[in-house]
Amino acid sequence: MRKLSLAFSALALAATAGAQAPTKLAALEQRAKTITITRDDWGIPHIKGHTDGDAVFGLVYAQAEDDFNRVETNFVNSMGRLAEAEGEKEIYRDLRMKLFIDPDSMKAKYAASPEWLKKLMDSWADGLNFYLAKHPQVKPRVITHFEPWMALTFSEGSIGGDIEKVNLNQLAQFYGNTTVAEPAHDAGEYVEPTGSNGAAIAPSNTANHHSLLLINPHTSFFFRAEVQMTSDEGLNAYGAVTWGQFFIYQGFNPNVGWMHTTSNADDLDEYLETVVQRGDKYFYKYGSEEKPIIAKKIVVPYKTDGGMAKKEFTVYYTQHGPVVRKAGDKWVAIRIMQEQVKALTQSYTRTKATDYKSFKQTMELHTNSSNNTIFADRQGDIAYFHGNFIPKRDPKFDWTKPVDGSDPATDWHGLLSVDESPNLLNPASGWLYNSNNWPWSAAGPSSRKREDFPAYVEMSREESPRGYHALKVLPARKDFTIQRLIDAAYDSYLPAFERMIPPLIKAYDDAPASNPLKAKLADQIAMLRTWDYRWDVKSIPTSLAVFYGEDLGRRTSGRGRGAAAAAPTEPSAEQQLQSLAAASDKLAADFGSWKTPWGDINRYQRLTGDIVQSFNDAGPSIPVGFTSSRWGSLASFGARAYPGTKKWYGTSGNSFVAVVEFGDSVHARAVTAGGESGDPKSRHFNDEAERYATGNLREVYFYPSQLKGHTEKTYHPGE
Repeated sequence: MRKLSLAFSALALAATAGAQAPTKLAALEQRAKTITITRDDWGIPHIKGHTDGDAVFGLVYAQAEDDFNRVETNFVNSMGRLAEAEGEKEIYRDLRMKLFIDPDSMKAKYAASPEWLKKLMDSWADGLNFYLAKHPQVKPRVITHFEPWMALTFSEGSIGGDIEKVNLNQLAQFYGNTTVAEPAHDAGEYVEPTGSNGAAIAPSNTANHHSLLLINPHTSFFFRAEVQMTSDEGLNAYGAVTWGQFFIYQGFNPNVGWMHTTSNADDLDEYLETVVQRGDKYFYKYGSEEKPIIAKKIVVPYKTDGGMAKKEFTVYYTQHGPVVRKAGDKWVAIRIMQEQVKALTQSYTRTKATDYKSFKQTMELHTNSSNNTIFADRQGDIAYFHGNFIPKRDPKFDWTKPVDGSDPATDWHGLLSVDESPNLLNPASGWLYNSNNWPWSAAGPSSRKREDFPAYVEMSREESPRGYHALKVLPARKDFTIQRLIDAAYDSYLPAFERMIPPLIKAYDDAPASNPLKAKLADQIAMLRTWDYRWDVKSIPTSLAVFYGEDLGRRTSGRGRGAAAAAPTEPSAEQQLQSLAAASDKLAADFGSWKTPWGDINRYQRLTGDIVQSFNDAGPSIPVGFTSSRWGSLASFGARAYPGTKKWYGTSGNSFVAVVEFGDSVHARAVTAGGESGDPKSRHFNDEAERYATGNLREVYFYPSQLKGHTEKTYHPGE
């Protein structure tokens, strides 16, 4: 009788759930009618809702319209579910995420979140599920239903967070006694850095006496979309949003603007654990104690040709965090920031800040862990926030290396406050910047001093090429305008070559006449002698210098490029001449002549909406003048040749660029790599490409009055 009762109960619950689905959908349809999406003539969505939750609903719905694949993929990655789509090769990437992101923990954190934040997460899930309900032709690879807690798994917005710093091969060796295939690089090949530029100009240094902000993230292309979200609850933010997230990651509102750059502050640590085994249990030493290692089971599902399979792991944790590898006879545990609720709170609340004081309050949450922040506001304040999660440590230890986990003195002792970090507010210089370099030059002579801070607040040991460049263009004038700051952001100077080319010329001049390279390189050297170290699509010296720098870097295992070029004596004179000869031969072999203009080589191309792009020399492409940031170009374009191509195609660097002026009203210009849509059939798939390649930023339609005459369509989600 009890079994029959349970069966009826199960049927009743199933019937209730089935009845709730249409009811829920009907409620979402009614809600959608109160939300407006206005697409401007660049396809950029301007979302308007009564509540912040309505704006979130409309925002994620619009993002899903533009590129659901990127929305889903970000959360497939963040939850460690990539192998469910890609198969066995991604098992250890998923394991890495699952060491830190546990669904049960995220659900508990969601349940304990403040009500206002829960409402936003609810709205986020509702918006995405409503999109899927209205687009049955869209077939998710993994996530067929979004739950509110999932928003906590990707709460900060950076392109590569702290978890990705765990080495996959070492993780696979520890937990699987195997290796994983990672992107292969030649021994001397330079891996293009990701990062960003940010700059703020005080009213004292601007023509209109208004503060200015440069927003210039360097990421893989198409990683973020450009949006505006507003509500009757005071939300009005514009800028770049990482696909699938519900907050403006880098942008501005009518009062303040913010730009994040990748920080070199030490925000995580590895601990060498002394492990002993007793029976079938493990313990680790801590002071005079032996503490039990916590063992957990993690299951990683993965796709096979025959259906889904799974691999089960026993993983280990100490008080410092998960064990991720072995070093000699020690186990290595890693400690990182894990405050998802605070992180999501900070990410969202900063978009509603009204001045420096309220923005600083969001920074005191200390969960924007891997970033520096550049700030400007309409009151004329400019600021630099260094890092945002810097644990206090005993300075007697070398924190650039794993420390002894058995020594209690290696514990963290809270976090450095904002005021204890090398930050800046309204420096006398009238400007400040960061280009992923150290903070000791952030405002020229008004910068903070290295000796006033512990070494772990900054891991850089020298100025970067982009840092040298910024120090030339930012102090150069007191009359900045939006256009003049754009001009500075696209200044064509390449400081690395100003240090690399003179030693090359000297090597040539000092070479004996009997050296066969003397005659072979005469014309090349003559051209480089008169070069002004500036990129241009018509420039032949730029092509020659870049190919020379690439080859020299390979010959010296990475030396002689970028910041390392500050020590030009490292490569021998003969190596330099051989590299120039090899560069000339490579240009001639690939393009018919070493006298090939840079724009014939360096190209922007977007053929498909695939996340991993493919390239084809026979397909349409456009020239790009700016180079890789390794040479000190502030405008960054990370390009190289691909299988089957001779031309170089960019995949990273400048991705979203905006310059904002804060006066009585806010005025901004911006450009996005390619376009707003990920659909090749859309007119907005590549409509900004020419502007992107030439730095021709368009007007931002921030106010409703600006949208008049520039509106493509206005609709409600679901229509």
